[in-house]
Amino acid sequence: MAVVYLSLGSNIGDRVGYIQQAVKLLQVGGNVNPVRFSTLYETEPWGNKHQEWFLNAVVEAKTILSPVELLHHCQDIEQKLGRVREGVPHWGQRTVDIDILLYNNDIIDLPELTIPHKHMHKRAFVLVPLLELIPLFKHPVTGKTMSELHDELAQPEDVFLYGTIGV
Repeated sequence: MAVVYLSLGSNIGDRVGYIQQAVKLLQVGGNVNPVRFSTLYETEPWGNKHQEWFLNAVVEAKTILSPVELLHHCQDIEQKLGRVREGVPHWGQRTVDIDILLYNNDIIDLPELTIPHKHMHKRAFVLVPLLELIPLFKHPVTGKTMSELHDELAQPEDVFLYGTIGV
């Protein structure tokens, strides 16, 4: 089984509810089994600042799915929970977003999937939850720990403790 870290975010409607539903849907079929959850954080939007703030968390899970199968599973969940991609600006609002941050210690570069996530080292809303779970884990490309990557953020977006996922 692979150990994966998934970033979950929402900034429309019942943000907590969407993240809780996404966690439950990840488990459908028994192919993704959450092991640990970070705290939920309320976070300033990254990239497109003119929208509602997000709730974000990271889930550590074990999976038998390949990276591409996991990507499709996550995209199916996003669609089931009402995520709209067409006509929405890049980094725009969403009911739920599920990003694969890490898949074991693998480096994957495919047209539809890059692991480690290509922006994770630039985002406080990803690194802060990862600090709870794996502060000393070394990024497979940079070789730096999650703590080091967080410390190197030049202008981190605001990240505030919100609560627990509660699933």
